[in-house]
Formats: sequence, structure tokens, C-alpha cells
Amino acid sequence: MKFPLYIAKRYLFSKSNNNAINFITLIAGFGIIIGTAALFIVLSGFSGLKNFSLEFTSFSDPDLKIVPKTSKTIQFTPAHKKALRSLNSIASYTEVVEERMLMSCENKHLAVTLKGVDENYPNATIDSILVYGQWFEPNTPQIVAGWGVTNELGFGIFDVAKVIKLYAPKPGAGQISSVKSAFTSMKVANAGIFQINETLDNSQVFTSLENAKYLLNYDAQTLSAIDIYLKPSVEEDAARTALQTIFENQVTIKNRVQLNDALYKMLNTEHVAVYLIFTLILIIALFNIIGSIIMMILDKKKNLKTLYNFGATVKELRKIFYYQGILMTIIGGSIGIVIGMITIWLQLHYSLVMITPSLPYPVDLELINVGIVLVTILVLGVLASRIASQRIAKASFNA
Repeated sequence: MKFPLYIAKRYLFSKSNNNAINFITLIAGFGIIIGTAALFIVLSGFSGLKNFSLEFTSFSDPDLKIVPKTSKTIQFTPAHKKALRSLNSIASYTEVVEERMLMSCENKHLAVTLKGVDENYPNATIDSILVYGQWFEPNTPQIVAGWGVTNELGFGIFDVAKVIKLYAPKPGAGQISSVKSAFTSMKVANAGIFQINETLDNSQVFTSLENAKYLLNYDAQTLSAIDIYLKPSVEEDAARTALQTIFENQVTIKNRVQLNDALYKMLNTEHVAVYLIFTLILIIALFNIIGSIIMMILDKKKNLKTLYNFGATVKELRKIFYYQGILMTIIGGSIGIVIGMITIWLQLHYSLVMITPSLPYPVDLELINVGIVLVTILVLGVLASRIASQRIAKASFNA
């Protein structure tokens, strides 16, 4: 192994008498560097976009959410409350009533999702999402609407000149005789405006738990869900088991990933697609290695014949160029990784690329991306080197 590796190093770092081969080798190395750096930068940029998108869900979603398993509601009895309060793993919980209903302002109508929450709704979440006005006051007909909802219906904060109403269908069967008999309605005042993401901004409205229960004719123990906020360093699986025991396995418990299942699937699919596209570009760049090694084999044919006559086997001669390709890949890939890391570091600290005047393009410097790029470039480099080295055959030295 030492003999082929020694020759491979000599061939890689020494100049050939043929300038065309030197130029081809230089292009091959440059292609590996650029391809590796590009793959790392793109993966780091996508990681930044992914974390940036998911960051907004953490503002509004709890650590765990207890939802009904079969029906639309769950029963939250005093016994359940007592058991939840006794769990050491839970920092707090929020009772939630959530349902689609109609909102109107003057002659405009919009289907919205009304989310009624109690006074335990986290202040940290409120501070993170509230952009104008204030949070609703308990025991008042107030709401906090999404930015898109207020734009669509054309109302502001405590806009006394406009009448805002919420309509929820009354439960029951039979023929509808009038709008009043079919819907429970409530006049409300908008106390604030929140921003989370486009979907929620255009469809969600917060209000008190009492207002939501009134509109939906729910009794004191009926809820749509319970938001659970865990203490730091608490294991999720242990908390799940304890919660299922309290509710006798009659509920479904979802974490943030499960609550945003469609978003996570979309982001992961896009991540894989971007990786495959840039890997294809890297494969094309690595074809230069094959060409470079083949040209080197032709250039060193007399030297190889001499080595063969001195007792070197065809397998050892193949290893010379196999190792040469691997060394070229490792060196070029390492330089590319360093360039990519420096580029991402500069973006993180100096915001070289901006999405808006105040928002830099999000990137993340993650070790997993370093590993992915190194494994990809090494696997492709080994394959390219193996293919090129097979051009050496015994018949070439017997001629």
C-alpha cells in the first residue's frame, strides 16, 4: 500500500511535462472545490430557512397538545385538573376551545378559526406574536385577530365605528326558520393584532375561553384541546405516558412535529430535492477527475511500463491512480468545506445577503451538513477514482 500511495502523491503534486494535463488536473480540482462549497452553502441556507420557518410554529404551539381521539371534544373534569397539577413534569397547561366560525364586519364576511384560551396562556407566547394593541381582557367580549384577518375585513384596534360579529352554528336538527335561530352570535371588539405565519394570520382569531364556550354552547367541562407546556429537560415520552394514564388512553397527544406534520414533510421533501440537485452537479464536476486520471495514465504510460517490468503488479499500478483520485477528492473537498464554512460564518455575522432591508437571509452552521457533504464527496470521489483506474490493463504492458 505504501508504494502506490507514494507514487500517487508524487504524480498529484508534481507537474507534468504536458501543460494540457496540468490544466485539466487544475480544472478537476477547482471543480471539486466549487461543487463542495456550493453543496455546503445550499444545505446550510436551507437549514436556516427550515429553522426560520419552524421558529414561528414554536411561538404558537405548545410542547404537547391533548386532542380528542374520536370526537370533536374532550371532557376535562376536576379530577383531571387535580392530576395535571400534581405532575412534576408540567410547567403549565392551557384549556382550549377551537372551532371554525363566521366573522363579519359591515358587509364583509370571512370564515375564521376562533381559538378560546384561558388566563394560563403563556405570556412569552403573547409577547412573541402580538405586534399591535394588547391582549384581550378576561370576561370581556374582546378578540385578538391575525394581521390578514384585519386586512380582509377592514377593521383596526378598538375600531368603535365598525361592528364586528362572530357567528357559530347552533347544534341540533330540523329546519332552519331564521338566521337568529340557526346561529349564536356575539359582538366583539378587536384589542390587538398578532403575526405568526401567513396561514394563521389570515385565518385565526384569539378570544377568552368563556367567549368561545358561549358561542359553541359548551358546558364547563367541555374542551377542544389542552395545551401542555413542559418543564426544561423533561423527557417527552415520560410526560406522554403520564398524560395518557390520567386520561385513560382516551385522547391523542401530539408534539410540535406532529402538529405541523404537513409543514415538516414539505420542508424535508424540499431539503432532499435540493440535496439531490446539487449532488448531481457535483457528480458532473467529478467527471473531471475521471478525465484527469485517464490523461495522467496516458502521460505516464512509459513510467508505468518500467514499474511493471520491475515487478509492480497491475493491481498496484491501478492503486496509484485510485489513490491519486481519492487524494484529489479529499483535498478539494476539504478546501471546499472550509470555503463554505467561511461564507456561512460571514453571512451569520455580517449579513452579506439580505431578504429585506432588515432581514438577512437565514443560514445555520450545522455539523450534520459538514458530515453529509464530506460523505457525499468521498463516496463520489471513490467511485470516480475506481472507474478511472480500471483503464490500466495487463495487455497495455505486454505490447
